[in-house]
Amino acid sequence: MTPGVLLIILGVVLAMNVAFGILFLMRGAWPVAPFMGADVALLAWAFRASHDAARGYEHVILTPSELTVARHPARGAGSKTVLNPYWVNVQLEQSEDMPRKLLLRTHGKTFQVGSFLGPGERRSFGEALKKALGCARAWRPA
Repeated sequence: MTPGVLLIILGVVLAMNVAFGILFLMRGAWPVAPFMGADVALLAWAFRASHDAARGYEHVILTPSELTVARHPARGAGSKTVLNPYWVNVQLEQSEDMPRKLLLRTHGKTFQVGSFLGPGERRSFGEALKKALGCARAWRPA
């Protein structure tokens, strides 16, 4: 959502809470009013936290000689992991019928990728990555 849309939503919620807050004050239920203001403040905080978290991203780059996973969190320093595609094993950790984690395993180390993806996207990305790794392993320079 754009910041303008968020402001409109917060404005509508604020107007409704002020109207109901005044109604409760007129009926003598003054302790309700501060909680209605807290609702709007918490909603604004949740929108901001969601917007900040959405700025993080992850790049997975595969060449015949290396698999690079570059993480760029919304806050803090990013990280870059370079793996040999010949030794990487892609595993989709299952929980009943839904994939929970997409893991890259190599030389006793485990790296999680695609944690922000939905279950279907995680499965699809895992299958595509397995196929691409197979092609990278089979590639021979001319």
